[in-house]
Amino acid sequence: MFRPTGFSDLAQKRVGIYGYGLEGRASEQLLSGTCELVIVDDDPKAGVLVTSNGGLEELMTCDVVLKSPGVPRRSANVLQLEKNNVYVTSALNLWMNQVDRSRVIGITGTKGKSTTTALITFFLQCLGEKAQRLGNIGLAPYDTSVDTSTGWLVVEISSFQATDLDVAPKTVVLTSLGSDHIDWHGSLEQYRSDKLQLTRASGEHTTFAPNSEVVRSESSQIGGTVVFVDSETSTLTEELHLLGEHSHSNVALALEVVSFVTNSPRSEVHAAVSRNASSFVPLSGRLTLVASKNEIRFVDDGLATSVLPAVAALEVFKAESLALLVGGFDRGVDYQPLASALAQRSEPTLLLSMGPAGTRIAEEVHKLSPQMLHKNFDSMDEAVSAGKAFLKNGGVVLLSPSAPSFDRYKNWEERSQDFTRAVNASF
Repeated sequence: MFRPTGFSDLAQKRVGIYGYGLEGRASEQLLSGTCELVIVDDDPKAGVLVTSNGGLEELMTCDVVLKSPGVPRRSANVLQLEKNNVYVTSALNLWMNQVDRSRVIGITGTKGKSTTTALITFFLQCLGEKAQRLGNIGLAPYDTSVDTSTGWLVVEISSFQATDLDVAPKTVVLTSLGSDHIDWHGSLEQYRSDKLQLTRASGEHTTFAPNSEVVRSESSQIGGTVVFVDSETSTLTEELHLLGEHSHSNVALALEVVSFVTNSPRSEVHAAVSRNASSFVPLSGRLTLVASKNEIRFVDDGLATSVLPAVAALEVFKAESLALLVGGFDRGVDYQPLASALAQRSEPTLLLSMGPAGTRIAEEVHKLSPQMLHKNFDSMDEAVSAGKAFLKNGGVVLLSPSAPSFDRYKNWEERSQDFTRAVNASF
């Protein structure tokens, strides 16, 4: 079986690209003219060969197939390709095999990976280092428009992507472990194993992880030289305009990692970041204040597409009246932790649900707290209006959906934009 170890090995080969999203298009642009490409997608709207209409058969004729992250590693089609001796890998894996790994910092985790990626990049820049954030948070590192020849490459890596990696960056960061993407991975145990694959991949590396009970309980699956990091206790998190205890953990990880890779005292990194903290812009959709009027704050936590970040958001607003917007596409995760966190709230709370996941969340909440007020809604305008009406004496209308958006929206950004639109339209 042909097993490439870099993009140069693909010259003059027949190469399949399975999945024509952002990564697939970046792969096509990179490889165009150097090899024979076969591009396939499950969606007939993608404008390429359709998997169910001859596409899979064409992939069978390839020397290698580059699988996009959205295609499950253990899907019947991928297993069929491997059964027919077609090597299935990813463009990110080929890139990782050929890049200078000592300049790569890979970040993964159930929640916090985007923010931590942004923090590490910003902290490096505060020290005068060249750094760029890549991966899920930006462009693929192998995108032809990206210059990766110098500087630090801070790459956000999802569990989908980690599954395909057989070599690790020199520095790996695990931000948290929870439950997510069970429909893709098959089980919670498999999800965590796939997520931690990044830490177990070959190549000497150091893994930084939060000093939490959940992460330590999976320590036998965490590879590399492991460094457990306690949460930050200074005011730096607030200086960076970040909210929540989980943000203290993200800031601490970023401080420790940047101190390590630059061989700088942690206090020096802390001081440099503090001097520049006012220029840091938190990422949208992560406990972002959209508007504040009549003692009501409208907060967008739209990237909280799983239970763990939503629970963390509840902790931030535990002392305030709350109208919580949840729901979306149901991918089979356990919503009991979210229901438990809601049931323990002492302040007035209204649960606003949407989509199949919203129905399941409401059912779980009702089991533990049947007296909690709940309304289902069909539009974001209805939800925002209901939240405002509930919070007559002030409080927080919080979009922290705990589920993906694609039952109704194209992506989480479109859902967050709709929330912002509905908020602004309500005044």
